[in-house]
Amino acid sequence: MHPARRQRLGVVLIVVFFSSLAIGLVMYAMRGNINLFYPPSEVIAGIAPQGKAIRIGGMVEDKSVQRSTDSLKVKFVITDFQASVEVIYDGILPDLFGEGQGVVVLGVLGSDGRFIANEVLAKHDENYMPPEIADSLKMSKKISAGY
Repeated sequence: MHPARRQRLGVVLIVVFFSSLAIGLVMYAMRGNINLFYPPSEVIAGIAPQGKAIRIGGMVEDKSVQRSTDSLKVKFVITDFQASVEVIYDGILPDLFGEGQGVVVLGVLGSDGRFIANEVLAKHDENYMPPEIADSLKMSKKISAGY
């Protein structure tokens, strides 16, 4: 093989190797940052993974919010009107959080079925609902077609 061809082949192989390595590292990094969304009915059905960061969304059940008297810990129940999941959150809740309101929580599902939330997101006005929650609730046929 001619020395110039051998050198070009070596350069091409090095470029392919490092490109593959870079793509592999990017894919590996992205895998850990994906937070999948699950409605409460899928969590109860066992579809949602335990011990992995996920998002759960639905409506806060009426009369389910229990606030601790000596800390910021709050317990509440999220429902999609087919199933309900208990959520435990230790922190300051958004101003728009309330019973009967749509929320999305980010956290980890425990082996006991309780969801330990790291972040709570509440809807920002009376007309908005996150698309995942609206789709989930429409499937349960418990909300009007206006959402």
